[in-house]
Amino acid sequence: MEILPAIDLKDGLAVRLTHGLMDTAKVYSNEPFEVAKKFEEMGSKWLHLVDLNGAFAGEPKNLEQIVKIRENCNLKLEIGGGIRDVDTIRRYCDLGVDRIILGSIALKNPEFVKQMSKNYSIAVGIDAIDGYVAVEGWAKKSTMRATDLAQEFANAGVEAIICTDVGRDGTLSGVNVDFTLEIARVSGVDTIASGGVKNIEDIKLLLETKEVSGVIVGKAYYEGTLDLREAFRLTSGLK
Repeated sequence: MEILPAIDLKDGLAVRLTHGLMDTAKVYSNEPFEVAKKFEEMGSKWLHLVDLNGAFAGEPKNLEQIVKIRENCNLKLEIGGGIRDVDTIRRYCDLGVDRIILGSIALKNPEFVKQMSKNYSIAVGIDAIDGYVAVEGWAKKSTMRATDLAQEFANAGVEAIICTDVGRDGTLSGVNVDFTLEIARVSGVDTIASGGVKNIEDIKLLLETKEVSGVIVGKAYYEGTLDLREAFRLTSGLK
């Protein structure tokens, strides 16, 4: 199971939100690339990036910071946030991003996602409120069940599904293991848990399932409730 530390970018800063609400942003670093370097030193292989401004604007808004991160670390990068067309996908890939996360567009235009998966490394981001896909910056829930959307991408060529329980995101209330497993089972796609991770017990719970391929860690690291070095040792099988 892969641990993917997260950096959310807002106005060029590394922040974390609660329930995805922009006005809850707490700044953790003025230099996100330094945070990325620290993750690499701790043993990370991946970095999960979200362009928060881009998510609302529908186009990249933190490119300068993303370039600095790419130039200063050797981590594999995945990025999401307002990516809605092939030109943006190409732009990120040209910058050296390894995997593109498609979220809102996966609900609105699943065929576009399937098409992109033929030529690019794509992860589908499914964010859910009470089991239903969240829309409009997590402000509302749609009529589509998260599991139905996940099933849409079974055998579609996507690399992974990142499933976020919006109700737990940024709350340190514990990861929703059952929700993650449900997404993994209906899709048959490598599934990455997101939202609510608090401490090493969450990592152990996910590891024990043997069905979850990854977990995104954000606030638990920044607030010090999870020892990331210990988590990397655990997932790599070291004592």
